[in-house]
Amino acid sequence: MQSPAFDIHVQTAYLADQSAPEREVFAFSYTITIVNRSDAPAQLIARHWKIEDEQGPQDEVRGLGVVGQQPLLRPGERFEYSSGCRLRSDTGSMEGSYRFVTEVGEAFDVPIPRFVMHAAQGGGHRVLH
Repeated sequence: MQSPAFDIHVQTAYLADQSAPEREVFAFSYTITIVNRSDAPAQLIARHWKIEDEQGPQDEVRGLGVVGQQPLLRPGERFEYSSGCRLRSDTGSMEGSYRFVTEVGEAFDVPIPRFVMHAAQGGGHRVLH
């Protein structure tokens, strides 16, 4: 099955007040907006993240939904959530995928291209897909 069209927007921010650079703790938040550009509803049921910093691979996360939710996105609808991560260096990246399922039970993955988090930048906005 060909993946339906989804837009993914990512905005990141460095959280200086939750970081401790002297202990190699750099905290970041990210806000993700997912927009269903297809003509069919789909439910986000799982996520997969690969998190990396300047020291190399840091973590791989798999789980159900996002922030405790499994939102159903109808055509044209959007879902936004915020979360965060801690890195061991002032620069890192995340990439992964969301698993969706259609109303008829067909599952498909929507890739999340790599985005970079950098403490010196303070945050940024990027449109993916």
